[in-house]
Amino acid sequence: MIIRPYEPADETGWLRCRVLAFLDTAYYDNVLKEKEHYARPSVELVAVENGAVVGLIDLELDTQPSEVCSNPDMRGAMIWHLAVHPDYRRQGIGRELLFEAMEKARVAGMQYLEAWTRDDRWVRDWYDKMGFELVQSYFQVYMDRPEDLKALVECKVPHLRPVSVFAHYDGSDKAFVFSKFSRAHETVRYDFYLK
Repeated sequence: MIIRPYEPADETGWLRCRVLAFLDTAYYDNVLKEKEHYARPSVELVAVENGAVVGLIDLELDTQPSEVCSNPDMRGAMIWHLAVHPDYRRQGIGRELLFEAMEKARVAGMQYLEAWTRDDRWVRDWYDKMGFELVQSYFQVYMDRPEDLKALVECKVPHLRPVSVFAHYDGSDKAFVFSKFSRAHETVRYDFYLK
């Protein structure tokens, strides 16, 4: 297995690896049809085994504090994508991708990495194990039950009826969120400070 910079010819393998890696996570429906391109400097790496992309990481780098990341006092690198093909998990590929990306971010002058993820315990445990600190959280909620939509969503467009709504809830009533909505995820921010 080798880790190298992403190349445009990797796109199909990158997309396949990402979708398969996300299928058993809270991001199972976050499917991309093409790889993102970044307006700012980036670190884009792939892990390749026998010609196939088996892991990936994308970081977008602040050119000034708070441009991409949240901290207004430090330049950071946002981890937009980090995935390992399910058949290659637990072999250290994610860790190696992360360490390589960290070094490139450090050399580029970044002071910290920022990552957002949902409530998959095993993913959160991995970030903890890698030395990231939990910084903040909020809830992403999906509303698709007619009674929720009728009570919470007012549509002012004639002949338009919402059937599904995605929203952010930044309150603290976790029990309310999980009892009220058909699908809800605690979304958390992790930071890792580069030395």
